[in-house]
Amino acid sequence: MKKQNLTQKLLDWYELNGRDLPWRVKGKAHPNPYVIFVSEVMLQQTTVKTVIPYFERFMRRFPDVFTLASTTEDEVYQYWQGLGYYSRARSLLKAARTVVESYGGVFPHHEKDVAKLKGFGTYTIASFLALAYNQPTTVVDGNVMRIMCRLHYLTAPLETIKDEIFQKAAALSSKKYPADYASAIMDLGATICTPKHPQCLLCPWQEACLSVGKDNIEQIPYRNKPDKKEMFGNVYIIRNKKSEIFIRKRTEKGLLSGLYEFPWGEKPLLSGATDTGKEVTHIFTHIKLKLKIFTLSLDDPKIDGTFVTPADLDKYALSTLMKKVWQKINPVH
Repeated sequence: MKKQNLTQKLLDWYELNGRDLPWRVKGKAHPNPYVIFVSEVMLQQTTVKTVIPYFERFMRRFPDVFTLASTTEDEVYQYWQGLGYYSRARSLLKAARTVVESYGGVFPHHEKDVAKLKGFGTYTIASFLALAYNQPTTVVDGNVMRIMCRLHYLTAPLETIKDEIFQKAAALSSKKYPADYASAIMDLGATICTPKHPQCLLCPWQEACLSVGKDNIEQIPYRNKPDKKEMFGNVYIIRNKKSEIFIRKRTEKGLLSGLYEFPWGEKPLLSGATDTGKEVTHIFTHIKLKLKIFTLSLDDPKIDGTFVTPADLDKYALSTLMKKVWQKINPVH
């Protein structure tokens, strides 16, 4: 089947089956690049289903780039709680400030300028330009890699064939309707050509796909997955005489930087603490972390931080990990 026929088949399928999403406009670029800006960053490594309620809440509070650029990092964290990968929140705020300070609040539409926005890599730049400005780009993320590998029956380790995948994706990308095509191929990967149990009979490309009917289709693409590293540590719930809870803002670099937390570490931090016998487990991208929960009564833990009432904990951007800890010792809250 000719490449242009495959492209048109996908566009036709999308017109009838494409998802209705709060950041999507079919048939053209979105009239408000800020909407694409926010959604693209939120969607990095996160599913559409998870993002939607966060996106809607975020947009109510920060309806334009000027509002976002003028807020604080702490407030952005508040509206990002539970979404994970908090470095994206920091990048989003920095990028918004760049748009305001360097471009007068008008989003750039040249690749070299978009590349200056914090957190915008190859994929995000291409997707932003396609969806916000209908520019002909080649959008390649995990969905597209999976589709291209299955379409062409590419079974070599993914890390060794990324250039080939990009070339094949570029050959099919629509030059006339890039915004719709970018959305269409994302939807194809999310709803039809899924990692497990792909719906091949519903796929607009089934006649051309070389993996249809193959026993190993769910193993395509082949990835060398590193084993998750296991880490162990202790976390401390410290109460003073007023029954307030001690929290600190994490200054260390990493996924949780800038968020509030109960003191914790891989090595014992505080003596005299009581082991509650409870623990939490949290999975990061390449790390499985287990924390034992300890309690301690102390008015001055001699650690940078502050005491807050339990009722005020919601006012601070706690990571999902710390929320798990709190829920573990306060299951009724």
